[in-house]
Amino acid sequence: PVSDAAVTDQAEEETETAEQDEAREALVDSVRSHLGDAVVASEVMPGLDTHVRISNEAWGEAAQVVRYDLGFRYFCFLSVLDWLPSPFGRYLETEPETLQKAAAAAGDAELTPGICGADRRFQVFARVRNLTTNQMLCLRADTTSDEDPIAPTWVSTFAGAEWHEREAWEMFGVTFEGHPGLRNLYLPGDFEGNPLRKDFPLLARLVKPWPGIVDVEPIPAPPEPDEAAPQEDGS
Repeated sequence: PVSDAAVTDQAEEETETAEQDEAREALVDSVRSHLGDAVVASEVMPGLDTHVRISNEAWGEAAQVVRYDLGFRYFCFLSVLDWLPSPFGRYLETEPETLQKAAAAAGDAELTPGICGADRRFQVFARVRNLTTNQMLCLRADTTSDEDPIAPTWVSTFAGAEWHEREAWEMFGVTFEGHPGLRNLYLPGDFEGNPLRKDFPLLARLVKPWPGIVDVEPIPAPPEPDEAAPQEDGS
């Protein structure tokens, strides 16, 4: 039987979750009241998180709003999402034709956006935190285009975004307008391409099949009962 204490604890947890979700809904309303029609979409994940999608033009303004007006002064991180399904699948083929097939498929692939949707292939997203209320907020914005993805910089509002935007520019090819110095963090200066794009071929997987695919060992079957073993007398 369930104890009274367990029932009380569960009721308290449900009440706390409901209160947190109300606070998340209120947060979305606050963002919308400051940015108006620049809020494209929003989603509150009950008991978990809050996501708000902003128009590209308002991305820089959104940083100022959440920091100076809403109190989200702690910058966690910024990165980019590539909503293009990988045209390479799981690298089951290693023939030379694989690259050509993948390149052709990438141009016709249908985007599969997640939370709050997306109208572009590339979407910048950032997470901030209010240290007073302990609320977390994830902001998103589509880039200007798939061919030349651009988004306003957050560096003037959150200095910590400088490193993150350099990484996103290097790995995804997204340009951040107003950034003081987009340059490589990891790759040689003459490196061509953006390794975290879904249509960037990882040569190591094409030269040699990925071990996680070709070296799969079957799960051992359960041992057969020994028919010759004597049966215990249940009497």
